Amino acid sequence: MKQLTKAEEEIMHVLWQLKKANVKEVIEELPDPKPAYNTVSTIVRILESKSFVDYEKQGKGHLYFPIVSKTEYSNQSITMLVDNYFQGSFKSMVSFFVKKNDLSLKEMESILKEINSKED
Repeated sequence: MKQLTKAEEEIMHVLWQLKKANVKEVIEELPDPKPAYNTVSTIVRILESKSFVDYEKQGKGHLYFPIVSKTEYSNQSITMLVDNYFQGSFKSMVSFFVKKNDLSLKEMESILKEINSKED
């Protein structure tokens, strides 16, 4: 799976939220200042060429929808982060974030409880 640019990710987040949308609807969900219609249209076509979105005809236009789920992309992005910055070690990544964010013992226990509940 290909990595997305920041602009492509922003469009994907809107499409994941809306499920299906035309370019105008995507623009409406983006923060101000709104990008130009042609800019968003170009990014959507790039996402289509990268096999992240597909479309169906709607009148004279297109209705775009994601074909890569947010979970699938998130998993791939996290795996790349771990591989590229933590030599493939999730333990090293977690340790880094615990130290960087100065997590308390109570917060770490809460995280462990959540992890353990997912294993059941």
